[in-house]
This record gives sequence, structure tokens and C-alpha cells, in this order.
Amino acid sequence: MSGGDHGHIPVMADRIIDLLAPAVTRRSPTGVGAVVVDATLGAGGHAELLLATFTDLTVVGIDRDGAAREAAADRLASFGSRASVNAGRYDELDRVLQAPTGLGRSLTEVDGVLFDLGVSSMQLDQRNRGFAYSVDAPLDMRMNPEDTLTAADVLNTYSHGDLARVLSDYGEERFAGRIASAVVAARRERPFTTSARLVELLYATIPAATRRTGGHPAKRTFQALRIEVNGELDSLRAALPGALDALTIGGRTVVMSYQSLEDRIVKREFAQRCRSSSPAGLPVELPGTAPRFTLVTRGAEQATETEIDANPRSAPARVRAIERIAPDGAEGGVQ
Repeated sequence: MSGGDHGHIPVMADRIIDLLAPAVTRRSPTGVGAVVVDATLGAGGHAELLLATFTDLTVVGIDRDGAAREAAADRLASFGSRASVNAGRYDELDRVLQAPTGLGRSLTEVDGVLFDLGVSSMQLDQRNRGFAYSVDAPLDMRMNPEDTLTAADVLNTYSHGDLARVLSDYGEERFAGRIASAVVAARRERPFTTSARLVELLYATIPAATRRTGGHPAKRTFQALRIEVNGELDSLRAALPGALDALTIGGRTVVMSYQSLEDRIVKREFAQRCRSSSPAGLPVELPGTAPRFTLVTRGAEQATETEIDANPRSAPARVRAIERIAPDGAEGGVQ
């Protein structure tokens, strides 16, 4: 199967299959009765691979981007009712599961949830969306074109302090204050409308020594603007508890992140779910305090050099997985 035929090569595809397989195949090798939520459906690359690998699996896909949903629906059409394409953000998983498109039933539990965070390959490749700093395009960066806030709005209307905060918090940009000052001065002459002018400003503002060693000077600023426009980190913080709570016993959540801010949120939530609530120092778990989850991955896994050579977009990917091992309210420890 060629993901490239649809303009999207799934990142770390084989490893994602390996991580979800034990949850999907608990009842049957083909995934009879199993449901996986692809919470970041995009163009449907991972969903297609899951459906083709497990021939009785149902995948419920969610995406806020209408163009992505159209592409995914076309890509997954051959799987019929096993593929459900739904409008929404990944923090709306609970709402989607109440009435998934085409399933004719609500879902109270699922066997897997997959998050492939950040901007999708399809969005990067659509030049008019403004996600890529390598081409001149309108400063948009909305994952859902129906949202109102754009990257241009952030640049043209935020105060110096708010703009510096966004660049520092979401882009981890060392020169956030300097860039904010330059933006405020430049927008007095005329508002920012396209990415080329912003990139030119960043080249002029960030010191040459940093430009030589720190990667493309626009990378952090574009990341920060995109996260601000789409509320990505707040959505992730809200989405993870719902994804974990929806898992059946033996179900798994797999998260693929592409920058440290996302990965930190995932690491913290997973660690909290795997921690006992018994007071420290006791020789046994108190009843009802044992962890309901266990980590599947040790730390964050990365793509192999072979995959990075074949698909450079996999280079920053970090994968973490967690499994539910007990229901909420289960008794733990020695009775």
C-alpha cells in the first residue's frame, strides 16, 4: 500500500501498528469488535494502514480540517462502514463517540486511541495555508479554516508582551522579546499579510551566529504562531484525559509528538496515570490505590535512521504509549 499516492506517508507506521496490535487483537487476530480512534485523522495515512492490517477493525477518525476530512474520506472509502470520518478537534473525542458518523451506535469504550500531533503533511504541502516558512503564503495557519484567529491577526494585534509570551512559551524562542519589538515596529509601517515578510524580518533580527547553528530562524516563530492560532497545547491537555478514560481494559493510547512542549504534556499525563495513589513508604498498595495504567514504551521512542532517510518528516517524532490494566475504582494491593 502506498501512502504517497495520497500525498502523505505515515510516520513510524510499522511501530504504530506494533504498539496498537495487542489492544486490537485481544478478541481476534483480525480485530473483530475492536475500535481505534484516530484522533488526528489528517489525510488518513495511519487509519488506512490500520484498516488494511486488521481486516475487521473499525477506525473512528476525527479532524478539524474540512479539506483533510475530504481527503481521508476518499482514501478510506473502500473500507466502507469500518471507517468513520468525523468533524471535530481531538479534545472533542467524548462528543464524537456519542454518535460516530456511519456507525449507527454510540461507543462507551474503545480499544485504542492514536494522536499524531502537530501540523499534518497535507497542511504543510498546501502552500496557501501558510504553515511552511519555505514559501511565501498568506499568514493564516488555521487548521480549521472556519476559525477566526489567524497568524496575521496575532502579529498585527497582539501587544508586545503578549507576542513575546507566545514566542517564548510556544516556540521556546531565545530572542522572543527582540522579535516582538521588531514586529511591532514593522507593523506600524504596514500590517503583516504574508510569510515572506515575516521570514525576512526574522533573518534580520536573529543574530547571525544563532542562524548558523540553530536551524532555520523562522522555525520557532512559525511553531509558536501555529500553536497559538489553533490552541494546540490546551487542546492536548484537555484531550488526553478523555482518551485514557475511554480505553477498555487492555486498550492503548499512542501519542506521536514533534516538539518538546507536546511531549512534556504527554509524559506528565502518562506518568500521573501510572502512579499509585497510596501514601509513600507503605509496604503494600492500599485497596483502590493501585495504578490503572502501565507504560508500554520506555521513554519516548524515535524513528530509525532508515525511516528518517526515507521520510525526513519523521526525524523529530517522539512516540509514547500507555495501556489500561484496570478499571477505575478497581481494588489494588493486599486485601
